Amino acid sequence: MFVTDPGDFAAAFRSGRFPVRRAATARGAFLVAPASAALAAESSQDNRYMAATPDVDLDRALRQHAELARRLGDDVPALTFPGDPACPDGMFPNNVFATASGRLIVGRMRHAVRRREAGRRDIRRFFRDVLGYAETDLSQRTDLVAELTGALVVDRARGIGYCGLSERCDAAGARAMHDAFGLSLTFCFELAPGEYHTNVVFALLAGRLPLLAAAGFRDAAVPQAIARAYGDAVWLDDAQKRAFTGNAIALAPARAWMSARGAAALEPPQRAAIERHGFALGDVELDEIEKAGGSLRCCVAEIF
Repeated sequence: MFVTDPGDFAAAFRSGRFPVRRAATARGAFLVAPASAALAAESSQDNRYMAATPDVDLDRALRQHAELARRLGDDVPALTFPGDPACPDGMFPNNVFATASGRLIVGRMRHAVRRREAGRRDIRRFFRDVLGYAETDLSQRTDLVAELTGALVVDRARGIGYCGLSERCDAAGARAMHDAFGLSLTFCFELAPGEYHTNVVFALLAGRLPLLAAAGFRDAAVPQAIARAYGDAVWLDDAQKRAFTGNAIALAPARAWMSARGAAALEPPQRAAIERHGFALGDVELDEIEKAGGSLRCCVAEIF
């Protein structure tokens, strides 16, 4: 089922046709190490979260990234693939690679600099030859843009996808991802002008608690409908959105992860709400990586 109207989504969610059927959190994760001191100039065309500086301190970014992988390992096995200097955004692999039900999904990126990442044979071979995953490859499609779990927030437990349209994902890409992820329901909507990825303005922690930046959606009825569906939400203001507070993930049922900057932006009642829903809050310093316009959730590709 594929819907674009908030009322249709609300009715579908209430219908009881989409109960919890699967695990809400991943059984593993993989990351790709930073490998370039230069930011991707192409990406800056539609990513307003990128820093004005043209480069990053690569050694510092590598230290922060290694600490992130180490900390995430407390919740799930987490492996790190080496980076490629020709792919400066490669440290955000969740836009290019995703998994669902024993399949590797490869996305179709908007910018050529990111389409290089989709050709990585080591990642493809790991899933094919080591894990025995089948492959759904969207990367060669020229009729769509589909930047996977950057554009698509997935309630894995219920098989529901939330897809935000922008330069990084079009309607054809949304429908292709609906099929590729084997979703039962996709709610497709437009992001606000200037927003590039859904996962900057919306996180769904273990299928239980949405974090929502209302200003990131073109239609205010969309985040309201999502919040009502789950019975609660943590609402983020513009400053928190810019701090990447919404770029969060739960890799285990009882912990939510976000960058130190994102966590520091939370107000005490927001922290209390996250804890009330059963999540301890973990945070990792990622300010050097955030100069590239993404944060913790962008660094993590889940293995289901």
